[in-house]
Amino acid sequence: MEWWRTAVIYQIYPRSFADSDGDGIGDLPGITSRLPHLADLGVDALWLSPFYRSPMVDGGYDVSDYRDVDPVFGTLADFDALLAEAHRLNLRVIVDIVPNHTSSAHPWFAEGLRDRYVFADGRGTDPPNAWRSLFGGPAWSRLPDGAWYLHFFDPGQPDLNWDNPQVRAEFADILHFWLSRGVDGFRVDVAHGLIKPEISDISPISVFDQDRVHEIYRDWRKILDEYPGERMAVAEVFDTEPARVARYVAADELHQAFNFDFLDAPWDPAELRRIIDASLAAAAGVGAPPTWVISNHDRRRPVTRFGGGVVGLRRARAAALLMLALPGAAYVYQGEELGLPEVLDLPEEVRTDPQWVRSGGAEPGRDGCRVPLPWEGDEPPFGFGPGERAWLPMPPDWAGRTVAAQRVDPDSILNLYRDAIRLRRPATTLTWRPAPDGVLCFETEGFLVAANLGGSAFTLPGEPVLASSPVGGTLPPDTTVWMEPGPRRNP
Repeated sequence: MEWWRTAVIYQIYPRSFADSDGDGIGDLPGITSRLPHLADLGVDALWLSPFYRSPMVDGGYDVSDYRDVDPVFGTLADFDALLAEAHRLNLRVIVDIVPNHTSSAHPWFAEGLRDRYVFADGRGTDPPNAWRSLFGGPAWSRLPDGAWYLHFFDPGQPDLNWDNPQVRAEFADILHFWLSRGVDGFRVDVAHGLIKPEISDISPISVFDQDRVHEIYRDWRKILDEYPGERMAVAEVFDTEPARVARYVAADELHQAFNFDFLDAPWDPAELRRIIDASLAAAAGVGAPPTWVISNHDRRRPVTRFGGGVVGLRRARAAALLMLALPGAAYVYQGEELGLPEVLDLPEEVRTDPQWVRSGGAEPGRDGCRVPLPWEGDEPPFGFGPGERAWLPMPPDWAGRTVAAQRVDPDSILNLYRDAIRLRRPATTLTWRPAPDGVLCFETEGFLVAANLGGSAFTLPGEPVLASSPVGGTLPPDTTVWMEPGPRRNP
């Protein structure tokens, strides 16, 4: 079975993982120095958010050079060293590729090569249509000569014109560049956004997920298949029905797609079961593995999303054990394994997210889930780097949440993740079992699993192997338990 079908993949946001030089910003050598944490955690691979040359308008998702490392993160030699050390530790490496847009500082845009971007005539002094940016405000900006260009994100991120063969050839070459360097795969940013509808089509439903985008990924799959070692790609496709998402992972396209329905699901057993069933069915229809994720660099952290405080942490632990029991692959975002909450009280002067900037502070943005990791010690920046501070301030009460503190606490969420990943038995099927209201109970090839999302405890139908919170003979609310499959009684 290909490695990516059942893998646990750990997302690293380079700016916030580990700092090697004391400037308060995470970097590639810092990541390399902390790779033993990932090996100890037991994950199969790591995914690096962008580290390319960039003005950093959107945290590196505005790329000015796709074949080089931004100096704030290091050098290509530093990347090669990271890749070599990861492979030595049996960790595969996936890198982000950002094909929907470049930075406005990219040579193509700076040199006025407008046929490689989406330009259109305005309606007098108004933009070409009423499309809106996902970061707020119009999706069009006007250059001094009066020309309008499209940006579904920040104005510093002009959208590329994928009907131009030179754009397609450039990205094919970028794929070859990193595959030849030894990367094991790609995470494709805004994978469903590359082909644009007609400018006259103003329906928001029609903006993303155009049918012609699939021809691009059929070409990319041929490139990936040229290389040995089961290279792969995972698509970011959001606000799209599971059946439509599944089209991106057909046998001749990409290998995985993120499961945003699961990521955004409320703490509700009926809704979670509906999403799990729909995800499994859609993936099975094209022979692809489902994926599961409860956090990433764009979403509020699960501890906070599930209620905050003790309740939020308890539910986050239960959600993690539920996710890691499901058939398919799972993605873990840095700090998730530490039970970090969203930092909601960041000072205005340190916030950099364009969602915050473009909304004039009306939208909190995503900086709160990007606060750097606490590694050790009793005071900020908790071993993040040799300097006195990190690029975003860390709450002083994170002293008990550091990697070092949790490693020696057998009941910590870090050790729950370590135990779950170590005990995890890759599965391909799921069968639902009878359960009381508020409880999800299912069996895979690995375990009998029960997740109590209701308000009452119930009798366990098997012998516990691992539980997200203490259990006796009953399963308390907001708790997930793994049990050995086989003969059992119904709960």
